[in-house]
Amino acid sequence: MTQRRRSKKTEVKPRRFGRRAFLLGAGAACVGAGLWLRRKDLSAPDKTQEDQPPVQNPALPAGEWRAVWVSYLEWAAMDFSSAEAFRAGCAEMLDNCAGLGLNTVLAQVRPFGDALYKSQLFPWSHLCTGTQGQDPGFDPLDILLQEAHSRGLSVEAWVNPYRLRSSAAMPPNLAENNLASTHPEWVCAVGEGLYLNPAEPAAADYVVQGVAELAQNYAVDGIHFDDYFYPATEESIDAAQFAASGAADLAAWRRENVSALVRKVYRTVKAADPTLRFGISPQGNPDNDLNGQYSDVTGWLASGGEEQAVDYLCPQVYWGYGYTLQSGSTRFAFENIVPAWLAYPRAEGVALYFGLGAYRVGVGDGGANADSVSGWSTGSALARQVEDLRGQNAGGWALYRYGSLFGAGAPALAAAECEALRALNG
Repeated sequence: MTQRRRSKKTEVKPRRFGRRAFLLGAGAACVGAGLWLRRKDLSAPDKTQEDQPPVQNPALPAGEWRAVWVSYLEWAAMDFSSAEAFRAGCAEMLDNCAGLGLNTVLAQVRPFGDALYKSQLFPWSHLCTGTQGQDPGFDPLDILLQEAHSRGLSVEAWVNPYRLRSSAAMPPNLAENNLASTHPEWVCAVGEGLYLNPAEPAAADYVVQGVAELAQNYAVDGIHFDDYFYPATEESIDAAQFAASGAADLAAWRRENVSALVRKVYRTVKAADPTLRFGISPQGNPDNDLNGQYSDVTGWLASGGEEQAVDYLCPQVYWGYGYTLQSGSTRFAFENIVPAWLAYPRAEGVALYFGLGAYRVGVGDGGANADSVSGWSTGSALARQVEDLRGQNAGGWALYRYGSLFGAGAPALAAAECEALRALNG
């Protein structure tokens, strides 16, 4: 396991990324060489951001944040048969990430109330051995961190806070120490899915403990949440808790349940290390965030100082130019939704990035517009969006997801998209 991080009282100097590379002990010399050879832009000016004022939040990179999501779907395709096999797979993946000019990997490490790392709180993920709770005999996250930091790449641990099961088949079986078994009173069922109930304070506290465990035991560069908060809008899932609360407005009460968790996680991350990032990737549709997921995204963006809840948001704007709803609305077309997000009030020290839909390449975004597919079939759709974001002074972007650009499932157009991104990121 990587070394425990320093006390929060330790003086922290602002940095770019890969700042935890030298936590890797005996591998420090190799790490230093990797940083010099592979990430020469650490010492060279960042041409896309060099005119920006110094970043005041020490958790945020001084230059453009360029990330990719590595989900449980990517882990399912990896070889976990041995530490050596897994390391080789990580090396190939991270070489591809560095080759695109990225600087951050958003690695899903707790997808179903389980862990791809050694945890005292959650069972081993079934992705490691096929059986939830079974020890693979090595620590996947530790290996990922070693390989990423040796290439100058930051790693943010992507956690799904509430999901325990998305269907009867995923995961196929739950371990005896899965929270669905040990604390059924914390759990709500939605269809075939099982989720920690956001209205249960004890469940939220357990999520916070899980974040603390990660931040204290591993040299991660941040904690990342996705857009899954309340699993449904039905009143029945937390009717008893709502009645006991005495609150009058169900939607406002639910948003506060989520926001309370978010604020606790932020404070926990900063207590571990002020230079650690905590960010959330909400849906690109803010109405869905507020009224479907009960996540107060505009409030999080605007909250600073003692009330700060996040270091950044990265809304998932997975639509193309001209995207049109059946109603004829173009509200979510890329050229419209990005400025709408940028117009929201934002506290100093809170960054706004944008998630881009790499999985749309070659297949389209489902819009009613005639070029819904062809607009994503140019071989440079993602690069065009990145250029557009830079022109609007957005702080960075993330690609969903790695497997959509690399690997057996990637379309033929993915190679052209990758080449266009490489040319853009130089």
